[in-house]
Amino acid sequence: MMAEMGKLPIVTDLPSERPGLFEPRFDAAGLLTAVAVDAASGDILMLAHMDANALEKTRETGFAHFHSRSRGRLWMKGESSGHTLRVVEIRVDCDQDAIVLRVEPAGPACHTGAQTCFYRVLKDDRLVLLD
Repeated sequence: MMAEMGKLPIVTDLPSERPGLFEPRFDAAGLLTAVAVDAASGDILMLAHMDANALEKTRETGFAHFHSRSRGRLWMKGESSGHTLRVVEIRVDCDQDAIVLRVEPAGPACHTGAQTCFYRVLKDDRLVLLD
């Protein structure tokens, strides 16, 4: 759930961790894997990467920000299309090296115009569009 004021909360509480402490483990390139999931339907919308700045901006604004590896810069999802992802919850995996953003999308998540970037299924050696 989104905090009313301040940053979006992050909850971690595994016994092997320091209780309640968020200590993200960025990879050698300084990135975390981030999966955006539609909070209402549970559909996987997209996968992207976050650096420390993108994570901070996401928590500050409540809207998904990522690190573009191809452009080498911070970008907010929907900054040009208007198809933003409003974050309602951030889930952290057991190793703290990946996160799931539960979001409310404002339009399609994929740059192709599809609702999700995962609109095909692998059948044998062929990609088939999902119904």
